[in-house]
Amino acid sequence: MPGQVHKHYRIAHVLAEEIRTGVHADGSKLPGEHALRERFGVSRTTVRQALGVLGEQGLIETHAGIGSIVTFDGAPLDQHLGWTRALAAQGTELTTQTLRFERIRDTELATELGLESNEFIALDRVRRLSDGHGVSLEFSRVPAVGPLADLVERGLDGGSLDQTLAAAGRVRESSDAHIAVAGLDDAGAAILRRASGESFLRVAQVFRDAEGGVVEQVTSLLDPSRFQLHVRTGRGGQP
Repeated sequence: MPGQVHKHYRIAHVLAEEIRTGVHADGSKLPGEHALRERFGVSRTTVRQALGVLGEQGLIETHAGIGSIVTFDGAPLDQHLGWTRALAAQGTELTTQTLRFERIRDTELATELGLESNEFIALDRVRRLSDGHGVSLEFSRVPAVGPLADLVERGLDGGSLDQTLAAAGRVRESSDAHIAVAGLDDAGAAILRRASGESFLRVAQVFRDAEGGVVEQVTSLLDPSRFQLHVRTGRGGQP
């Protein structure tokens, strides 16, 4: 794993310099995965990890397969930037409060996801607007394996789960989501400072890497007056 991480960071560095120096013009597409694999002599997974790093740095936008895109007040949220940074970039101030960050055992979830280990990193967060009202409540579960096993002890890279996953070579390539409308229970309403029973979007999503391994399972409660989801198709990477 350490060699692989080093390799995709090296490729990301080369491409980042090319983007910054104008080799790849703003709005253009990067060479396809096959061309990048041939150029650098690496696997598809390594290329995708490198593209994930560029996306995390805000240098490219990546669109993979068919998936759900979250929007806030109609504007797409860049998953690589993280919602707080993405909203700040469009002029919306959002604070994020961590409610839970610990290593847990969840046999039921491990069975549901088809995992051998039942150990996960649990990261629960609430996001609020300046008036204190919560607009999202998220429960993330990341398999506590490999370079992520000691994540609680060492903390998130830059305070970002997305950045931490990218650094560990855990790149989201596909997802499966179940979306429904649910009334807030008393506990959720208290955290969000909303009325009990108020309708929120409930999105349960599993993200997987190029080999089908589980990267993250996250259940989110989203204010439907601010958040929407739509489907986008196609693949590409553009500066």
